Amino acid sequence: MIAIDGLEFRYSEGDFRLVIDTLAIEPGTFAAVIGPSGAGKTTLLRIVSGIVTPDAGRVVTHGVEVSGLSDAERRDFRIRNVGMVFQEFELIEHLSVLDNVLLPFRITRALELDDAARERARALAAKVGIEDKLVRYPGHLSQGERQRLAVCRALVTKPVLLLADEPTGNLDPSNKGRVLDILLECAQDEGATLLTVTHDHDLLDRFGRIIDVRDLHVSAASA
Repeated sequence: MIAIDGLEFRYSEGDFRLVIDTLAIEPGTFAAVIGPSGAGKTTLLRIVSGIVTPDAGRVVTHGVEVSGLSDAERRDFRIRNVGMVFQEFELIEHLSVLDNVLLPFRITRALELDDAARERARALAAKVGIEDKLVRYPGHLSQGERQRLAVCRALVTKPVLLLADEPTGNLDPSNKGRVLDILLECAQDEGATLLTVTHDHDLLDRFGRIIDVRDLHVSAASA
């Protein structure tokens, strides 16, 4: 599913540097990415998804060398294959909850927005307990509800790869377990790979693999 070789990455500003000699993640793996703040956990997700490209090295995701694609090709690849839960949610405030869930279908012709997609959006909202909020706007939701909305949007396209950046970071203990259950259950149902950044070590026993960025030959001053 994911293969990284000889990767080097720097941001244009600051002295952050990420170096990964090799990293392989098999299809269907549920992996947690851990490490101290500033070590490169979020950057790793951004590279795997093709949001950013490395200065050197090769990144293959779902059989596609994303590091060699153009910006437009990487965007289409993400929409078709990757579901993402961003740390800051990245919700569109002037769209309703339902329209936020369905946003991936509205930003590309690669996906068809049909009745099945709408029904899946509503079913996911019911699973996470926000089915009664579908006509509201993100500004009227609690932090936990916004987080669950972001999870629904990531899952609605049935992606082969789920990338989640602190998906339980703003949730109370009961909802932490609930949201993680949904991510794991949906990943298993779809045969998807799940890569999750987390600081919550109480959740690590739920994952089949733990990746500590400090073991990847990483050099970083800030992320």
